[in-house]
Amino acid sequence: MKKSLIAIALLCSGIVFSQSSHANAFVNGEDAVTYRQATFQAIRFNLVDINDMFRGNVPYDLERVQRRAEALATLSQLPWEAFNFPGADHASGKVKAALWQNLEDFNQRGEKFAADAAALHQAAQGGERREIQGAFREFANNCKACHDNYRAD
Repeated sequence: MKKSLIAIALLCSGIVFSQSSHANAFVNGEDAVTYRQATFQAIRFNLVDINDMFRGNVPYDLERVQRRAEALATLSQLPWEAFNFPGADHASGKVKAALWQNLEDFNQRGEKFAADAAALHQAAQGGERREIQGAFREFANNCKACHDNYRAD
């Protein structure tokens, strides 16, 4: 009986959680901008650290590259919903108007960005520096291409 009550309680909490998870985390467009900017700052930190290792600015450390690549694989999935939140197009931020006019293209680039980060993570787990560098180059080039098209400086 006790196990049945626990199971029912867990099931009910799961239903409540799943219903609340469909709601968006953002209060307004400015909140969405803050979220995406914070996410991109974390992406930037991890990207720059790997780049510094490949350029010889800091010693190369495979374990650190692996941690950074794992973080990038997770972080690269996060910012896109903040661009699709109602009102995000009218909020402040460093984006060109072209982004809102080409949101489908932008979202596709976001999917590629996340896929490139996953490939980088996989290459890093393999440990072969050349493979990691190639995957990193692809990831970084995709990042830059999106900035060139959609980020206002």
